[in-house]
Amino acid sequence: MLTRLADLIEESADQLARFETFDTGLPVTQARGQAARAAENFRYFASLVVGMHEDAFRTGDSQLGYVVRRPVGVAGLITPWNTPFMLESWKLAPALASGCSVVLKPAEWTPLSASLLPALTERAGLPGGVFNIVHGIGEVAGAALVAHPDVPRISFTGETTTGKIIMRTAADHLKGLSMELGGKSPVVVFADADLDAALDSALFGVFSLNGERCTAGSRILVEQPVYERFVERLAERAARVQVGDPALDTTEIGALVHPEHLARVREYVDIGVAEGARLVAGGDRPAGLESGNFLAATVFADVTPRMRIFQEEIFGPVVCVTPFADEAEAVRLANDTRYGLAAYVWTSDLRRGHRVAGAVEAGMVWLNSHNIRDLRTPFGGTKASGVGREGGAHSIDFYTESKIVHVALDGVRVPRFGAAQAHGGN
Repeated sequence: MLTRLADLIEESADQLARFETFDTGLPVTQARGQAARAAENFRYFASLVVGMHEDAFRTGDSQLGYVVRRPVGVAGLITPWNTPFMLESWKLAPALASGCSVVLKPAEWTPLSASLLPALTERAGLPGGVFNIVHGIGEVAGAALVAHPDVPRISFTGETTTGKIIMRTAADHLKGLSMELGGKSPVVVFADADLDAALDSALFGVFSLNGERCTAGSRILVEQPVYERFVERLAERAARVQVGDPALDTTEIGALVHPEHLARVREYVDIGVAEGARLVAGGDRPAGLESGNFLAATVFADVTPRMRIFQEEIFGPVVCVTPFADEAEAVRLANDTRYGLAAYVWTSDLRRGHRVAGAVEAGMVWLNSHNIRDLRTPFGGTKASGVGREGGAHSIDFYTESKIVHVALDGVRVPRFGAAQAHGGN
């Protein structure tokens, strides 16, 4: 059924991409990529669950223990608005592969693509009642799902403050939680790095998906000998990023998801200017786009750790650039936020690269690579960026319970309490 669902998603990819672009403002070329990744998620977890095995443990010749894995029951899936359909598939595929029934609560700002799922799952052959979808705002529909005593698992992707509220509510029923929350991920660029590759990666990492991505490299830390040149090149390239109609194949940054979100991102631009950061690109509407939720690719240089734009998640096409003197300062700056989702390290010295990768407080690190993720690997963050891990077998572990059954293979030799001969007495 999951493989059939993957096929159906691929057949519907153009429609899904159009819905996603219309609903979110994502450039259509990137929306097509998200649809393809959604199909890949279903196909991957279909193959994973078929190939999984359960452990057995032999204790000498006397005992055998074997593990039985069972679905936990109903899984509540609460998904965000930034790449909705792909992230819905990211949760839905392993939950169904594990044998769970699910209740999906999509983000209220971007409900369209999720509304295609009931028909797709029915055509794929899922029994009625296995997949359920509830639309509504988070404070009502999401809160009801989190509080319901018969939903033992909640998988949530979203903002850190909301994650804390979910954790408090879920504690009443000791629910299992997997939460991928906010990020303020560093891109550490040493002077000996392949600067062309680092520049391409930094630009794509923060400006793709309109900058509305949790793993965006929104803080670029550059070693001082190449700092000014890197800032200059970054600003030049950012100024040429194509902002416009998300339905056009030439668009690189489309419209932000909602007027409220545009106002929030623009407020951070004003904060950066007021704090004294050097605005070297963007910061306003692109020419010719007098209406709509558009913002030019924006670059701030000379950003210090105490500035709010360094510390707080902006979630838009805005990036901060900060110089560092040496490896120790690079690590200190990278870790100087409450978040710890992703990090990117660029250096030709692989010994240093491995040292920095190990020292950075992040759930995921890319060394001389941009955000390419194997579906088998664990996904999640540290600190305020999340709780738990999903991806590959980690997802199956989350949506199942493991039971160990111990079986005696030989005669049972149990210490015989109370078997001693009774002694008479007065």
